[in-house]
Amino acid sequence: MIAAPRRLKPLFLFDGLYGATGSRAHSKPNRGLNFLDSCGIRTLPMVLLALTLVASALAGAQTGKYPQTIVFMTDFGVVDDSVAICRGVMYSIMPEVRIVDLTHQVTPFSILDGARFLYGATPYYPAGTVFVVVVDPTVGSTRKAIVAKSKRGQYFVLPDNGVITLVEQRDGIESVHEITNTDWMIGTKLSSTFHGRDIFSPVGAHVARGDDWTKVGPEMAVASLVRLELKAAQVDTRGATAEVIATDGPFGNLVTNLDGDDFLKLGYQRGQEVPVKVGGKEMKMKFVRTFSDVPLKQPLLYIDSRGRLGLAVNQGSFSAVYGVIPPVQLFIPRVAK
Repeated sequence: MIAAPRRLKPLFLFDGLYGATGSRAHSKPNRGLNFLDSCGIRTLPMVLLALTLVASALAGAQTGKYPQTIVFMTDFGVVDDSVAICRGVMYSIMPEVRIVDLTHQVTPFSILDGARFLYGATPYYPAGTVFVVVVDPTVGSTRKAIVAKSKRGQYFVLPDNGVITLVEQRDGIESVHEITNTDWMIGTKLSSTFHGRDIFSPVGAHVARGDDWTKVGPEMAVASLVRLELKAAQVDTRGATAEVIATDGPFGNLVTNLDGDDFLKLGYQRGQEVPVKVGGKEMKMKFVRTFSDVPLKQPLLYIDSRGRLGLAVNQGSFSAVYGVIPPVQLFIPRVAK
């Protein structure tokens, strides 16, 4: 009787790569291979195989043909199923996609807030990232749904209502297509009030999957995009006239449209007290580096993480304490000589 061939356990396949383990390292089945091991003949094929697999994986990671990330932002909130439904639509088209939630707490109907958050986040994502934005107070109207490609190589799937204004000002827009191709939408009958599910989510997933985004519909002139009418801060011989445009999340800090560098042109130094008129209220507060540079519950001026002048209360809400609800005007005079 011929004995059945002995099956080698997976351990033996990788002895040459990682070293044998346990008391069986020098058992009889292995002793006959010692000479081959010493010459490197037995391990060489395994080493070559491992190197080939690693190289293949790295090549795939570096040359993927489509972006794998969708950044998703809405004003839906998180109390119902709207966000989960939209994510489900995207996963059904591209199950392996990575979806990053920028925020779903945009102030309801606030296109400006959506534009601010989009402007703040996009620099930290690579070319090829797809941003799906649903801040759409005129959903179902004649406003257009679009896909725009920035000059940084990022894609934006969103309503043509001005929410891309700040990104365009900084990065530029290379081209725009209106979304009209129903093959890229879902459902036999589109809802007039949930384009996040029926239009923006499926289109975003198609773009992320690497489908030809220009097939989404006809090209539009970049100049025809709807843009927000934003007031720019002004610095003159008197001082800086600016606007408080928002509050900073749950903390109640005031966000302004005054660039930090423009504020510094007024001549103030850190630690110095600055006269401020905000929303008709006149007050003085110190210009400091961070919140804890003043006592608890005291107001302060600082350059925020986005490089703009901010007003805050140390461990308090400036908006609540002083009753300031944006938008309001802000005036800061030049340093008195």
